[in-house]
Amino acid sequence: MKTHSALLDACLALTLAGGLAAAPGLVRAEDDTIATDRPDFVESSDVVGKGRFQLETSVAFERDRQGGVKTRLASTPTLLRIGIAEAWELRFETDGRLRQKTEAAGLTTRENGWSDLSVGVKWHQRDGDEEAGTPGLGWLLHMDVDSGSGAFRGHGLRPSLRFVAEWEFAGGWSFGVMPGIYRDRDEDGRHFVGAILAGVLGRSFTDRLRGFVEVSGQQLAASRHGGSVVTFDTGLAYLLGRDLQVDMALSRGINRNAPDLAWTVGVSARF
Repeated sequence: MKTHSALLDACLALTLAGGLAAAPGLVRAEDDTIATDRPDFVESSDVVGKGRFQLETSVAFERDRQGGVKTRLASTPTLLRIGIAEAWELRFETDGRLRQKTEAAGLTTRENGWSDLSVGVKWHQRDGDEEAGTPGLGWLLHMDVDSGSGAFRGHGLRPSLRFVAEWEFAGGWSFGVMPGIYRDRDEDGRHFVGAILAGVLGRSFTDRLRGFVEVSGQQLAASRHGGSVVTFDTGLAYLLGRDLQVDMALSRGINRNAPDLAWTVGVSARF
């Protein structure tokens, strides 16, 4: 309990202090190649630019086993990003079509449906400067809406706030960190506030190919509110063109609440 509370306070402090320390920077420079928010969990601080939109979609699979219960989940995570100003974008995000198979005590159940929709905005606060050692900064405010079907529907409206800082280093290396907070409702209908904290180390191998490793605390909450979900992730992204990227990623759960194994293959296009 005390550990969770301290971690939540730390994430909130990082989220707020990071933005206050960098308040003077506002506008991003136009990038010449697509910058995506996938396949890693840590978001990019960049936005798509005024008058442009970007579609990032994929197929994803998870498998998990807890206490003799085996679960398989297939989904189609999709993010639509619409540039409404040079430093702002509107975002619509969903896990799309879901298909879940559960095996327990010799019985198999299957559920099909649609996930909830998340509506949000991203603000690119400033560009990074490799020579000065200053990071690119961004803010994301999202609202998950209980719009899904059946067992996949969440509980009410769930807001979240995330802050992103990205550093670029010589040799194609980069590092990003994303603290955040969210408000949700547990299975008993109780409201609670949880934390998000993730860090990613990236490397550009060529002008087209980059890779990453990360540790992502996607959900940091007390056990009575569903517990924490922490994973180790790795993957690759390849530019097919200035406005087109393909990617893949593999994720391994490093605590009992996280899926044992997950993988995804996706494509992103900018228009």
